[in-house]
Amino acid sequence: MQTRPLDGLTVLAMEHAVAGPFASRQLADLGARVIKLERLPDGDFARGYDDKVHGESSFFVWANRGKQSLAADIKTAEGQHIVGKILENADILIQNLAPGAMQRMGMDFDSLHEKYPRLIVCDISGYGEGGPLSDKKAYDLLIQAVAGLISVTGTPDQPARVGISIADIAAAMYAYSGILSALLQRARTGRGLRVEVSMLEALAEWMSYPLNFAHYGGTAPARSGLTHPSIAPYGQYTAGDGQSLIFGLQNDREWHSFCIHVLQQPALAQDARFATNLQRVAHRAELDAVIASVLAHLSREQAMQRLDAGGIANAPLNDMHAVWNHPQLQARQRWREVATPAGNIQALLPPATLSDAEAAMGAVPALGEHTQALWDEFGGQARGWLE
Repeated sequence: MQTRPLDGLTVLAMEHAVAGPFASRQLADLGARVIKLERLPDGDFARGYDDKVHGESSFFVWANRGKQSLAADIKTAEGQHIVGKILENADILIQNLAPGAMQRMGMDFDSLHEKYPRLIVCDISGYGEGGPLSDKKAYDLLIQAVAGLISVTGTPDQPARVGISIADIAAAMYAYSGILSALLQRARTGRGLRVEVSMLEALAEWMSYPLNFAHYGGTAPARSGLTHPSIAPYGQYTAGDGQSLIFGLQNDREWHSFCIHVLQQPALAQDARFATNLQRVAHRAELDAVIASVLAHLSREQAMQRLDAGGIANAPLNDMHAVWNHPQLQARQRWREVATPAGNIQALLPPATLSDAEAAMGAVPALGEHTQALWDEFGGQARGWLE
């Protein structure tokens, strides 16, 4: 029987949306038992974000596989009873409830640590504890705005949000790595720690390049769509068959190779307008015109073949269907079947591949699916919300 790194650990996840669920899903994939607390009638509101996956939410099936769903109202005596019983046996508590909710229920870290000294508590919030915004609600788009990501994303005329929940994902991954660190520390000391992650701080860390650029350079990187503000050529180009590709150069050595293998104009490497990256950026429009005139006579595949021959990094501009069917993902056998209440679906393995310990890839739970079994295990009879 295959073993996994977190086999035997129990996680109580008081979570919703993306940040908490995506963090706890990483633990479930590594073998942890994750008990997801949900309230009736609707449970985690991410269940209702869309219905694109055979009637299930594309968000929910992505972030909640391998968990047990417990339907309970923690404001009732029954809910408090079963949560307390689970915590007696739990190793980790993850929560991303509204600001102040855990304190109001007497479930802040200090209170829990006194009762369960080995318990690791991970608190995920928008802005973190303390400071003028600690009680402010936060969603992914809002954090993208306040962290400055939107200000540097888009075209010169129009800023844009990043097309995925990147602030949630950033917070989730820091929560995940923080929990693993806390487990290592507990193995040494025998005591649980608090792991606190804010979405703002997670995304602000990822914004360090433009932050440094703006703070020390005086101006922020310009919004430049699919081009690079400080490297040329770098960005989106269109081949003669109308298909788009992305490529970019990193140094003058690559520029020489680009002139020889892609443009097939070796003399252009000596052109003073393009001799250095600074010059190429200054004369970007002229350079792009030269590139466009060459690509107009090539298909995208032919252009990529030339780029590969010259050692120039490149990629097609794929849509979602092309990514789903990507030959690299197929060749590396990255897809697995995952059960959902609406039937099996395909899902990608986590990107960190461990030898001899494949991700669990457990089923996506129906709302309240495991409530009775959990009540039977942890003591008491389910009632009220099960009817």
